[in-house]
Amino acid sequence: MARRKKIYEGKAKILYEGPEPGTIVQYFKDDATAFNAQKKDVIEGKGVLNNRLSEFFMTGLNNIGVPTHFLKRLNMREQLVRACEIIPLEIIVRNFAAGSLAKRLGLEEGTPLPRPIVEYCYKDDKLGDPLVTEEHIAAFGWASQQDMDDVLSLALRVNDYLSGLMYGVGIRLVDFKIEIGRVYDGDYQRLIVADEISPDSMRLWDIETGKKLDKDVFRRDLGSLTDAYTEVAQRLGVMPKQATHMAKPKLIN
Repeated sequence: MARRKKIYEGKAKILYEGPEPGTIVQYFKDDATAFNAQKKDVIEGKGVLNNRLSEFFMTGLNNIGVPTHFLKRLNMREQLVRACEIIPLEIIVRNFAAGSLAKRLGLEEGTPLPRPIVEYCYKDDKLGDPLVTEEHIAAFGWASQQDMDDVLSLALRVNDYLSGLMYGVGIRLVDFKIEIGRVYDGDYQRLIVADEISPDSMRLWDIETGKKLDKDVFRRDLGSLTDAYTEVAQRLGVMPKQATHMAKPKLIN
């Protein structure tokens, strides 16, 4: 059998040509990076957890009418997704002050924000994904005003869904990052949630204790990243409660 053609390899995923036109196979790696890849490690089982969790979140969004690129999970590390044209922006939704926002504005981490704040970063690793405004986005033609209206609407709907879901299992959704893609049905264009939704792209704190259950565990050397992600998966019912760690899967591509 011919080996699949690699389309792209990023810090956490590899994309391969899908089995049918307009599809892509998304493979989740165990690699962990932070501080624009200045800190790196391989965390056994991380890719398996992110694959399962992203499937869970994307399926939930599809079920409530928020369109995503997710089609189905193929195995422990791979999922089939719809090919789309990614808008070159990271869309960040913040509910509490943390990370770069806390530093920029001198806010104490955990301070509730008066309302969800949506920020945009230009996707370019060499530049460190700089913060940009809608004026930059319009001037450089990355997205139209109609696109940005739709992006904002999608981002806030995702926030409502994820916030309620996490609150129900005792987790505070501090902030998260998504990417948005364009798909075309003839001359008609629509926007969909793409890439992944996982603890790699969120800040999640236990409501009672403030314990971090996201990639800050890796960034700040707070313990086992897979233990944190496993706890999130168990609370959401994605994994059975008795599972304590992820064995390294043996997969055949």
